[in-house]
Amino acid sequence: MNLLVLGTGGREHALAYKLAQDDKVKTVFVATGNAGTKSEPKLQNVALDIKDHKAVATFCQNNGIEFVLVGAEAPLVAGIVDDLQKENIKVWGCSQYCSQLEGSKAFAKDFMVKHAIPTAFYEVFSEVAPAKDFVKQQGTPIVIKADGLAAGKGVIVAMNEAEAFGAIDDMLSGNKFGQAGSRVVIEEFLAGEEASFICMIDGKNILPMATSQDHKRIFEGDKGDNTGGMGAYSPAPVVTDEVHQKVMNQIIRPVVQAMADNGTPYTGFLYAGLMIDKDSNPKVIEFNCRFGDPETQPIMMRLKSSLVDLIMLGLDGNLPSVAEWDDRPALGIVLAGRDYPQGSNKGDVITGLGETDDVKIFHAGTAVNDKGEIITSGGRIVCVTALGESIKDAQTKALAVCEQVQFDGKQYRRDIGWRAIGR
Repeated sequence: MNLLVLGTGGREHALAYKLAQDDKVKTVFVATGNAGTKSEPKLQNVALDIKDHKAVATFCQNNGIEFVLVGAEAPLVAGIVDDLQKENIKVWGCSQYCSQLEGSKAFAKDFMVKHAIPTAFYEVFSEVAPAKDFVKQQGTPIVIKADGLAAGKGVIVAMNEAEAFGAIDDMLSGNKFGQAGSRVVIEEFLAGEEASFICMIDGKNILPMATSQDHKRIFEGDKGDNTGGMGAYSPAPVVTDEVHQKVMNQIIRPVVQAMADNGTPYTGFLYAGLMIDKDSNPKVIEFNCRFGDPETQPIMMRLKSSLVDLIMLGLDGNLPSVAEWDDRPALGIVLAGRDYPQGSNKGDVITGLGETDDVKIFHAGTAVNDKGEIITSGGRIVCVTALGESIKDAQTKALAVCEQVQFDGKQYRRDIGWRAIGR
């Protein structure tokens, strides 16, 4: 069978790589992919404008695509699932309505309050003065979020009033995030430990993926600016059996039930970014309507079940409740360009991309130049992902390969997994 994955990053490389491991698969087309998907066995990049939904549908019809996997968030928010379904093309992802859980933080917060899903106290603003007044009333630390999609960078945790006011000015008057920042959600600062809880959902059945923890901050010790993610590991020890049950009962099942009751059943991946407090109570920081990046990379390294089979069962409404996982933990470290997260880097040659049995390099911001060299083409360049007998072992293996990969301005964190190792 032939499949199509939509997206260009490390998440899409990992998903396509996993799909291609199934013997039933002939070719996984990736639109538009990167240098990693270009060189992977059974993967083929295709220059397809994924904003042109009709062109995507025509490609599927002309190439016998069994199903489309939507990796990135922008096509979901743009309604590609709805448009492909109208053409009788099977597609794994959620509808445009459901994708508002990620596409609008205000929608998501209102949805959570309506359905009694635990989350931080908040208000929504489109004007600078009342937003600043709210900050003065609430005090700091406080969290400022751009309402729309901002590639994982539209969240500012302001530790003082000056930082909060700066974020409000940047978003509402400085247009830092464009239309995504035309409204802001300001919410209480939640203390605790973060975790990523990702599920597959077929409208009614829920399959939890292996738990994971992302590292958002650019610098070691979780310092500096928020990014799209500097590394992740799986499983996350903070998600105990008790926490797992609370997340399913208080968060995931209510979302699925509410969407079904609304006549807009949720299908595809659902990612709940959680803050877990000292009493093991989870609250939702944010929802994403697709797999996380870089969480996908370690999770796909651990998944032993066929992702093809799981998606096909999900498309038929028969998603199982459990999958098979490698008992070994996995850890991924993002190598980013010198200008990340403020900018991207393009054209620098990358060397030392050798892999081992337990270490896989998933490409994100990479391309191939006219000389056939792999070059940088983004902010996050690659994610070096390793399986190990422990989180520390996986970290050690990943770090060894991080050192051998070379490109101008390379930066990465050497402490990914520090919370789990500290336990």
